Amino acid sequence: MALRDKLTEQLALSVLARDGIAAIWQHMVAADAHRTGHRKAAESIVKLAEAAEEAWLRAEGARSLLCCSKSS
Repeated sequence: MALRDKLTEQLALSVLARDGIAAIWQHMVAADAHRTGHRKAAESIVKLAEAAEEAWLRAEGARSLLCCSKSS
């Protein structure tokens, strides 16, 4: 994993820990940034939202695996 990707993931995890699932729904903020001419900011916001979503899904998968292993 490239350094930039690692930093994005760490930032996404921080935002996810602070804001919960709302971190994933930042695409509206990105759309506003893009519409007002802040294309790089919009791109960064989308990357963070996607990284937060990936982390969320990994955590959900880990929880479901943990849940299933306890019942067996």
